Amino acid sequence: MILPIYLYGHPVLRKVTEEIGPDYENFKQLIEDMWETMYHSEGVGLAAPQVGLAIRLFVVDGTPMVEDYPELEGFKRVFVNPTIIEKSETKCTDGEGCLSIPGIREDVSRPDRILVRYQDENFEWKEEELYNYAARIVQHEYDHIEGKLFIDYLSPLRKRLLKSKLNAISVGKVNVDYRIKIAK
Repeated sequence: MILPIYLYGHPVLRKVTEEIGPDYENFKQLIEDMWETMYHSEGVGLAAPQVGLAIRLFVVDGTPMVEDYPELEGFKRVFVNPTIIEKSETKCTDGEGCLSIPGIREDVSRPDRILVRYQDENFEWKEEELYNYAARIVQHEYDHIEGKLFIDYLSPLRKRLLKSKLNAISVGKVNVDYRIKIAK
């Protein structure tokens, strides 16, 4: 089932999320719904807060971008209860967008290497070192489960320049091909 994407301004996007366990209700169905929603929305990542759930879960599939970023070959994962345990000092700046903030794309500087510990969809622990765009995708989604958005990394001036666009998004004045949910 395709779920609505919660837009900028909805309080769930600013919550620090809760860990979940194998007994989380309808977990397998939620994962399937998140994949379906992400692909329908043409995203490469989707975090649970973006579908209204304040839990530590996100899915990523970077394979559609493999032509531009070869390191994304086969990069499809479910991240449950992740923790970024190490970040490189070196950073890389690249453009980012977000399904919850449609129509806005900005350059964001992030560490170009991370070490992340997480559980997969079977709740088995994994530890993975990620580089370049794979690291960027995971950091972007990880921010969602920490209540942060990519626009939080922008300068105060840049944020002021985007204020009217962000206000429009928060009330649903967007042109997207996917279901949305706004704050009431």
